[in-house]
Amino acid sequence: MAEPAPRPSALSGPQKALRKLGLLRPIDLALHLPLRYEDQTRITPLAQAQAGQTLQIEGTVRSAEVRSAGRRQLQVLLDDGSGRCTLLFFHFSGAQQKALAPGARIRARGELRSGLFGPTLLHPQWQRAEGELPRTLTPVYPASAGLPQAYLRRAIVGALERADLSETVPAQAWADCPGLQPEPEQLAAAPQGSLRAALQWLHQPPPGVALDSLEQRTHPAWVRLKAEELLAQQLAQWQARRERLLRQAPALLARPEGLARALQAVLPFALTAAQGRVGAEIVADLARSTPMHRLLQGDVGSGKTVVAALAAAHAIDAGWQCALMAPTEILAEQHFGKLVGWLAPLLAPQGLCVAWLTGSQGKAERAAMLEAVQRGTAALVVGTHAVIGEQVRFARLGLALIDEQHRFGVAQRLALREKNADCEPHLLMMSATPIPRTLAMSHFADLDVSTLDELPPGRSPILTKLLSASRRDELLERLRAQLAQGRQAYWVCPLIEESEALDLRNAQATAGELEAALAGGTGPDGAPLQVGLLHARLPVAEKKAVMARFSAGQIGVLVSTTVIEVGVDVPNATLMVIEHAERFGLSQLHQLRGRVGRGAAASVCVLLYAPGEHGRLSETARQRLRALAETHDGFEIARRDLEIRGPGEFLGARQSGLPLLRFADLAQDAPLLEWARAWAPRLLAEQPQAAQAHIERWLGAKSDFHKA
Repeated sequence: MAEPAPRPSALSGPQKALRKLGLLRPIDLALHLPLRYEDQTRITPLAQAQAGQTLQIEGTVRSAEVRSAGRRQLQVLLDDGSGRCTLLFFHFSGAQQKALAPGARIRARGELRSGLFGPTLLHPQWQRAEGELPRTLTPVYPASAGLPQAYLRRAIVGALERADLSETVPAQAWADCPGLQPEPEQLAAAPQGSLRAALQWLHQPPPGVALDSLEQRTHPAWVRLKAEELLAQQLAQWQARRERLLRQAPALLARPEGLARALQAVLPFALTAAQGRVGAEIVADLARSTPMHRLLQGDVGSGKTVVAALAAAHAIDAGWQCALMAPTEILAEQHFGKLVGWLAPLLAPQGLCVAWLTGSQGKAERAAMLEAVQRGTAALVVGTHAVIGEQVRFARLGLALIDEQHRFGVAQRLALREKNADCEPHLLMMSATPIPRTLAMSHFADLDVSTLDELPPGRSPILTKLLSASRRDELLERLRAQLAQGRQAYWVCPLIEESEALDLRNAQATAGELEAALAGGTGPDGAPLQVGLLHARLPVAEKKAVMARFSAGQIGVLVSTTVIEVGVDVPNATLMVIEHAERFGLSQLHQLRGRVGRGAAASVCVLLYAPGEHGRLSETARQRLRALAETHDGFEIARRDLEIRGPGEFLGARQSGLPLLRFADLAQDAPLLEWARAWAPRLLAEQPQAAQAHIERWLGAKSDFHKA
């Protein structure tokens, strides 16, 4: 019988630190791999040592004294028989001072420097010279406060003995795995033969191993672990897909001349070929009795809302309700305005309507909407996360639409899917952040992906300019000229109020400065130029009022935080200024740029950057701004963004809840990902128990994330 887990209150400091790091099971510790290694397997005589060399010496303490030469310090003179070296400590305890008394035999490790006292080791690691030297490199692990390396090393050695490291993948799969065929010099002790051997090698590598191959994760032992991790992820995705295909969804069969055809007839524009193709893919999914699980991705302005409206019309025409959930009230309201305009006149003769649900609604309005949703007269429900509130009861929810899906957590997406008691609604998720191929293959492997790769005709090109903050006056002149022609502009700032921690221009101060700079100016109609301010802390009613005035052309310049990042559509706005552009992520910059260029007039996006203390931008900031200036292709931007940031930040990992890859790198390990994708369905079909054990080992409870 297994020993019961200790109560949290009974845990020691290091044990609590282990729990905080998520190191709960023996396998968790076994998979907690070193950051780097130290070579404590040999002693270097001082007579052979060189300055700048990291080494370990063994000798006898000849003297140890505390001096106060400007700063209190402990100076220890160590003699190894071939030379002498000073160990210098600025932080030390009485016990340490006592242990380093003359006559003590110790080993010290650090970087040898030339100092005032001759050869010097500054704050070296040291221990008593007892026992044999280690026979393997000493691992240095990621840790936290209260978790000493010595304790962690002992815990991991014990975990390697206790953990179930039995093989879950057949030898035939490993024979196909790229990068696991050993080089001739590695044949004698190739660690890829088993998971246990690979982990043993990585935790305690022999001193002769090439450190570059360990640090760059190209060694076969690393390849083995990355392949195992990618395989676990793919198995979880395929398992989620298989489970989904066993669930029931309503088969939504619409009339050939029904609501979708009527909607298409009243639209003031023709669909693009891409919209027609994607619409057909969605209709085919909706006709099946298994739940659709599709991602609709398209660049900024590619027309995802129209495709969503046609899907909603198809579901409504089949006699079911549709819900659309957006991450912000501004975006939800943009959708609501468009969908009401398109669908409300077509629904009214059938006694149906479009409902609106947000957290800021008045009690009476909300009650009326909830009743319409429950009765089924609200054929389409648009809103924020309020759509998944406990009080919301759908009569027959057949289709759930989620916009900017990466902005919602797993629990929120699942809650919308579970609004039907007897069957599961179809799910269409939308994203204006295109997904690079390797990311789609890994984190979105359970999704069918539809791509809008064509922009509607009539969209004006956007010129992107990089401008130093020192040229702000030139920019203000350009702004005045635009406003005088009757155009409008956005001015985006990263903060709402002034911050002592970050010297960034803030939205409130910028709005005041622009009001002063534009004072006395008039638009083409002779009316004074107006500056508006929009940010997340404004009351909802005030946000709506500001956006309504901007959309109506009454406000010339809208100073805003990133609350206008997605969904805002004002065709007359032709200038986008992004203050401190170096502080924004690449996909966020691309989204903000997409707020202009939505009409026929030429548009400009100005990336206003402030060089750092040394008069230059960081390399990462330079890469981001250069990428945005060089291309308007959202897919190319997404690819570069993934390279710069990695999948964690790209996905918004905390919000998405996706268990991210710890070891594999999607850019470098694409061949391993291809291998895992090929083998995952085979293993699930041929060896389901081993496949399940593999998922449990690597993902544990996190495998549920893949089902959302």
